[in-house]
Amino acid sequence: MGRPSTHGELVASGYRPRSVRQELRENLLQRIQKGEPLFPGMIGYEGTVVPAVEHAILAGHDMIFLGERGQGKTRMIRQLVELLDPWIPVIAGSEVNDDPLHPVSRYGRSQLEEHGDATPIEWIRREERYGEKLATPDVTIADLLGEIDPIKVAEGRYLADEATLHFGLIPRTNRGIFCVNELPDLPERVQVGLFNVLEERDFQVKGFKVRLPLDVLVVASANPEDYTRRGRIITPLKDRYQAQIRTHYPQSRELEIDVMEQEGTRSLDASLRYFVPAFMKQILAEITLQARESPDVSQASGVSVRTSIANYQTLIAAAERRALREGEGEAVPRVSDLAALASSTLGKLELEYGGGETPEDEIFERLLRRATKTVFDEHVYVEDLRPLVESFDEGWKVEVGAGIPSREYIEGLENLRGLSQAVEKLSIGDGPGRVASGLEFLLEGLHLSNKLNKDVQGQRVLYRG
Repeated sequence: MGRPSTHGELVASGYRPRSVRQELRENLLQRIQKGEPLFPGMIGYEGTVVPAVEHAILAGHDMIFLGERGQGKTRMIRQLVELLDPWIPVIAGSEVNDDPLHPVSRYGRSQLEEHGDATPIEWIRREERYGEKLATPDVTIADLLGEIDPIKVAEGRYLADEATLHFGLIPRTNRGIFCVNELPDLPERVQVGLFNVLEERDFQVKGFKVRLPLDVLVVASANPEDYTRRGRIITPLKDRYQAQIRTHYPQSRELEIDVMEQEGTRSLDASLRYFVPAFMKQILAEITLQARESPDVSQASGVSVRTSIANYQTLIAAAERRALREGEGEAVPRVSDLAALASSTLGKLELEYGGGETPEDEIFERLLRRATKTVFDEHVYVEDLRPLVESFDEGWKVEVGAGIPSREYIEGLENLRGLSQAVEKLSIGDGPGRVASGLEFLLEGLHLSNKLNKDVQGQRVLYRG
């Protein structure tokens, strides 16, 4: 309401159009001056990826985001829309978002010639100025740029008439941002069709004599060429992208945990109280970090941060299931719950089968053991637990399992020398679920340190001297 609705009203309002690149540049400068983040919610990119994107936008460059799966490429591209103006005017009915002051299509020009200042205009939101296409082998030039519409020809129009054109996705995103996801999967003949769009900022359809100047920022995402074996980005097209933005996985365990917590709790039901001890979060993140270095896992494919997120959600789900069954007021994950992560981990790993196949379950167990031992060594000095180990050597045994109620862990806790004090040092609180989680962590760590024996009996585990 209150916006100009005709060409004459728009001119009288003093409106001055800006190109897409001018919008992005000037709106980014305002954000920088105000200290507002470019990509809210993207963790770990502040000193690496974000500056590269800002440089590209300020320079007015088309960008290609290059990185392994699960690094937030598409998410960042979609957030670029927030740098566009909230609303812009277009000639009503225009398929290519014609600027009322500078129309580029025949339809827009004819409307202006016919109606003059009375030419009706409409306003479109920034979200409507974003287009996206997932590259697949069946994508055609017609999908992206356009083709001759045989129905319009059958209606009596001549092929030389621009009105016979059916515009593709890119022209329909004129005055906006268009993204091609997984660019190497685009057939090479279609990639050639993007040359003019990126360089001369226009396009042609078959032999039709029309040059439609486009104002569109063309962004793409791709996996590194050594991973994407299904196709490749042809060199002339890659050369036309002035900025290559290299993404990466979180560069520390702490950042991995930050991403895991931010993304993993969005869909959780807040009605059930849960608590995840710090060492359990660290084990989850360490599993992913270990997988990214494991010779059993294809490093060319990468191990997505989605692995950590899915594992975090699965671990909490396992704790919630137990808490609901046993009537516990707080869901607290334990080491025995880690077995549930097989379903959320193995489907995200591309395994290497070099000389001989290793069962995927065995690979998963290796990752679990290495991750748990690494975190245990950071939290516990084994010699401090000597009295506890001696208790086991004297004949004590402890049975644990994902299905055992937390209250059973409390019973007899004081009978094992040093166990209560060791759990207390983990600083996780004194609730039954928290004590049970700490106890399992200590026992598993001692087993991995060759201080305790471990017998697996179905869903339960027996630790003994």
